[in-house]
Amino acid sequence: MYNNKNKFALWISPDVRELVDANYKADCCRSRSDYIEKAIRFYTGYLHAEKAADYLPRVLSSILERCLTRFADRMGRLLFKQSVESNVACHLLAEDVDMSYEEYEHLRNECIREVKQCHGELNFMDEQFYYTEPPQLPGDD
Repeated sequence: MYNNKNKFALWISPDVRELVDANYKADCCRSRSDYIEKAIRFYTGYLHAEKAADYLPRVLSSILERCLTRFADRMGRLLFKQSVESNVACHLLAEDVDMSYEEYEHLRNECIREVKQCHGELNFMDEQFYYTEPPQLPGDD
């Protein structure tokens, strides 16, 4: 026994042995055995952890967090711009169109159905959404 450790045979492939030899000193381990023991503890902790983030390198975690934060900020700005343009278009259309509340609700429900049907992938040149005549509204009988 060496420092309360037991010696046993370990069979590993030559390429894994090369990895250990190339990295154990860089990880400040005194020996290959320390490196392998550290790797086993890490992997076992990873397998039993409720949150894998506990075992992700902190650098990777912070990089991902920054990237996702920038992405979320950009998406928020783009959604805001889109909402403003949509609101402007709605106000312009409302100024020009004489439509009852019931007609509006019917048109809105049709639009919701169409968007759900195409999973949000609208293409105005698609024949599914290209009307040769306006959609039938209640009261147009």
